[in-house]
Amino acid sequence: MYTLLQKDSETAARRGRLHLAHGDVETPVFMPVGTRGTVKAVHPAELIDPALDCQIILGNTYHLNLRPGTSILDHFGGLHSFMQWDRSILTDSGGYQIYSLAKLRKLTSEGVSFQSHIDGSPHLLTPESVLEIQKSIGSDICMILDECPPFPCERDYAENSLALTQGWAQRARDWIEKHRPEGQKYFGIVQGSCFKDLREKAARDLVDLDFDSYAIGGLSVGEPIPEMLKAVEAVAPILPENKARYAMGLGQPDQLLELVSRGIDMFDCVLPTRVARNATAYTAYGTINLKNKQWEKSDLPLAPPGQTHPLCDGFSRGYIRHLIKNDEILGLRLLSLHNVFFYLNLMKQVRDAIERGAFARFKEEFILKYRAGKSE
Repeated sequence: MYTLLQKDSETAARRGRLHLAHGDVETPVFMPVGTRGTVKAVHPAELIDPALDCQIILGNTYHLNLRPGTSILDHFGGLHSFMQWDRSILTDSGGYQIYSLAKLRKLTSEGVSFQSHIDGSPHLLTPESVLEIQKSIGSDICMILDECPPFPCERDYAENSLALTQGWAQRARDWIEKHRPEGQKYFGIVQGSCFKDLREKAARDLVDLDFDSYAIGGLSVGEPIPEMLKAVEAVAPILPENKARYAMGLGQPDQLLELVSRGIDMFDCVLPTRVARNATAYTAYGTINLKNKQWEKSDLPLAPPGQTHPLCDGFSRGYIRHLIKNDEILGLRLLSLHNVFFYLNLMKQVRDAIERGAFARFKEEFILKYRAGKSE
């Protein structure tokens, strides 16, 4: 499912291509998050339009199972048809919700029982049922069930958590052998918290199970950035070179480049649309908060032409601030389009830099400029 096209000579960065049922995906790639079957405030046609040319989005198994539910998804022939999206979809397993909704769940070797955050109804996710749900969704890439340990956690907790996750991985592998639907690929998830030896053991054990590709989970859960990078550095060299590597739930633009340089191919994060709803725009010089009064009379654009979505061209920061301050939907739409464009365009630049043999310099210059620009 993955072809390695080129390796950077100065870093571990890779240029590759995913071969999926709904088309090829060029890597490194950022996947906009469409939790409930929509990237918030962005029309699917806008995602496909050449301005964004989004190749793959992420959906959330936990949320899609609660609403609309598998019976509705089966009725419409899966999420692609339901949301009118004919490109690739990756769905997570619900593992992060196990982490984030800790007060509503109970872990056992069987799976995770929890109360719906919507109506309190009881549910059980197992390694097998998670894959059955994703079968109804029709994902191109399916994540197996895992537990994401909190940070910080004691070593005993991390060991027990990893044993649970690895046991679930074996059961998922057994289900895949018997029931794999045509066109679906499956990623194992490396856990182990910030313990290097546990991360390495998890990676080796999952490689032995021979999943289609691999993810590194349990990142960006409160640990310092150096700890996050150490976890990736421990795992990436163990994972097969001919399979994709996915860092789940990351992250800020400069973090993405740090992880690309360590051999990671795939990323997702809610930040582009989430911060847009809080009036924040990403730029090459850091972020700007358009609620700040300094932009009230600004005739500056969000970014120069070619560095923002075409629908944002011509609008001043002052006008977009006006929309935001008056709760006009257009303001949220414009910032969402701009931020999604920023992330997808950044990955295009990364792919181009790797192809030109210039990634190390690109990374250094981008991060220097991005971190020098203070959030305003």
